[in-house]
Amino acid sequence: MNQSFDFRRLVSRDNNILQLLVVTALIFALMSFLEPNKFLRYYNFESISFVFPELGILAIAMMLAMLTGGIDLSVIGIANLSGILAGVYFSRYMPAEAGASGLSEILRVGTGVVLALVVGLVAGFLNGLLIAKARITPILATLGTGQIFTGFCVVLTGGPAITGFPAYWGLIGNGKILGLAAPLVLFLLVAVTIALVLTRTPFGLNLMLIGTNPRAAVFAGLKRDRMILYSYMTTGVLASIAGIMLSGRTNAAKSDYGTSYLLQAVLIAVLGGTNPAGGRGTVAGVSIAVIALMLLASGFQMMRFSNHLIDFIWGAFLLLVIAMNAYRNRTR
Repeated sequence: MNQSFDFRRLVSRDNNILQLLVVTALIFALMSFLEPNKFLRYYNFESISFVFPELGILAIAMMLAMLTGGIDLSVIGIANLSGILAGVYFSRYMPAEAGASGLSEILRVGTGVVLALVVGLVAGFLNGLLIAKARITPILATLGTGQIFTGFCVVLTGGPAITGFPAYWGLIGNGKILGLAAPLVLFLLVAVTIALVLTRTPFGLNLMLIGTNPRAAVFAGLKRDRMILYSYMTTGVLASIAGIMLSGRTNAAKSDYGTSYLLQAVLIAVLGGTNPAGGRGTVAGVSIAVIALMLLASGFQMMRFSNHLIDFIWGAFLLLVIAMNAYRNRTR
């Protein structure tokens, strides 16, 4: 059986992908018409390529939680905590040494990356335990842990942003690889990896089954609790990667960074075809949705929309998409 990736087959199987491509093209055309001198500039698209990957990874993380019929409202807290703990490590326990070699700096940054990823893994493990073992509703469990993680961030920083990240750390968020933005390359690696895991491994297929019909999954012998635990651990690691990219891009970490990302991540996941009730979702859909949303956000900023108005639009858009999906499911 041929397991190669066929985009045309994916589009023909999932009408949502085709609809997203059409919507993205329409948004591009509309913004090009409204703000041709600003929107079509190379600098605009280059800026988008540095910013959207961190939001895209958070949206993929949200999709993974939704595939099990849950949600993870703690992803922003995990992302910020990961960046802040890495910053504390760099500034307090492993400060830069004058005349340090490039290799030692790379090892120093590598240790910080591992530390940040471990934070995400542990945070995701905690979420998974609360949901799978303590049987706490995902929205309540992750809402609570998200507040705890944010509280830790405030305790560690005292409120202000923590700065002083190494130059090599900044390359993760601002560097280039073969002429492409480093965050974009990292996003592509993450997206392809998660897509392959979901479509080509027993773990991904079982995750879909658990979200589609939990009772049938248990009767089929699947370890539902273990799958949920693994899912939220993966979500935590992805949130940490987003936190690394965010702190690398801004050269700082703060407890309230990316607060608007939570609503956008949920919106992108749902707009990308993920069923909030579980069992359905694709990385391709989420990836196209995040591009569409970032093009729209870029246009809004050029038209000088206030941040409050943009948040209102995202919230209304989310309700509209959920209502349309619910109507479409009822009429099938």
